[in-house]
Amino acid sequence: MDKRASTDKMGASLVKQVRVRVPATSANLGAGFDCLGLALELYMDLTVEESEGEGLEITATGEGSGSVPLDERNAVYQAVRRAYARAGKTLGRLCLAIDSQIPLASGLGSSSAALVAGLTAGAELCGMGLDREEVLRQGVAVEGHPDNVAPCALGGIVIAALDGEEVAWARIEPPGDLAAVVAVPDFPLPTSKSRSVLPERIARRDAIFNAGRVGLLVAALQQGDYSLLRTGMQDRLHQPYRTVLVPGMEGVLTAATEAGALGAALSGAGPTALALVTGRSAEVADAMQQAWAEEGIAAQTLVLGLAAEGVQCVKER
Repeated sequence: MDKRASTDKMGASLVKQVRVRVPATSANLGAGFDCLGLALELYMDLTVEESEGEGLEITATGEGSGSVPLDERNAVYQAVRRAYARAGKTLGRLCLAIDSQIPLASGLGSSSAALVAGLTAGAELCGMGLDREEVLRQGVAVEGHPDNVAPCALGGIVIAALDGEEVAWARIEPPGDLAAVVAVPDFPLPTSKSRSVLPERIARRDAIFNAGRVGLLVAALQQGDYSLLRTGMQDRLHQPYRTVLVPGMEGVLTAATEAGALGAALSGAGPTALALVTGRSAEVADAMQQAWAEEGIAAQTLVLGLAAEGVQCVKER
């Protein structure tokens, strides 16, 4: 954290300043519903300044800047406030500057990024320092599941499960030769809507189907045996039910693997589709974009590295 004493543009004494960077994430990877995710080299940057007095000023640039609330409803601010409440501290006058590359409501962890960034900035401003495990616990307490929060906080590839009020997790260092191709269609899909179509109960055969595949998926990522990825990224717990909300999803995933992807799945709650590759990224991206186009849907494609670092506090130069 960069602390300094000066005067801000409103004339108040500037007490503290912190800059935080958090990665986008992709949850589930098919079979790992609500328990597996990875961090991507696409980021949200947050600068928070606390001055004496009261008040709130928020500016937003980048993705979603025209739609995120710039008042106390803002998700980043709410997370900062949560960190202060946990520390038993009183908020001063806050100025938040949010610059995000992460599309909103796209299945790339924008809500977890906002949550983790705010919790981290708040903890730093309260003098508690960066404790990624505590950020993970606090984030899961808000979201209810660890699949995005865990890789956002810890970086890399993370499999996690709730054990009472604790989060049990294991992290895999992301292979350097593996990249993600994401195809982001031109429509949002709120997580709440995507979850609303999921059944309360599932067939035993579907549970067995996913249990075997998530084991193969973790083994593939841990051991570098990419021949297991196509099978390991198959799913019966959530993707089949979400097809009604993501037209053409199956065609996009099939196009990705036919173009050379090692495996493909819906990213988080969607609507983004994600494919893992070690090469042929341009061909895979083109195939996914064309498959969306055949449904009459425009899509943006990105080729992203897997981020080894989770949340970071960045000092100003």
